[in-house]
Amino acid sequence: MSQTLPLEKKQLRACLLCSLVKNASQFRANGCENCEELLRMRGRTDRVQECTSNKFEGVIALMQPHESWVARWQRVDKFTRGVYAIRVYGRIPEDIEDDLERRGVIYRPRDGSVRD
Repeated sequence: MSQTLPLEKKQLRACLLCSLVKNASQFRANGCENCEELLRMRGRTDRVQECTSNKFEGVIALMQPHESWVARWQRVDKFTRGVYAIRVYGRIPEDIEDDLERRGVIYRPRDGSVRD
C-alpha cells in the first residue's frame, strides 16, 4: 500500500548550513535561527530555495542541544533547540560559500561527504 505525505510534510526543508528543519514559509518568515546572520533568508523566497533543501534523511529533535551527545555527534550542539536533519543533500551556491569563507566560516556539506 502506498502512503502519501500530507502537504505540509512535503514542504519541509533543511538548512544547508546547519540542517535545521522547518517548512519553506517558516524559513521565509523567520529565516534560520542559527544562520540568519550569514544566509539572510528572512523574507526572501529565492534565498530560501538556494540555502535549504527538501532532500534530507532522518531527523532528530533536540530540546537541550548543549547537553546532548547526539547533538555533538551531528555538530549541532551549539545551535538552538529544534528538529534537525541527519543528512541534507545539496550544496549552497558558490557565491554564498565564497562569502562564508571571507567571513571565516568553513562550509561543511551536511550530506556526510566530508569527514572530520
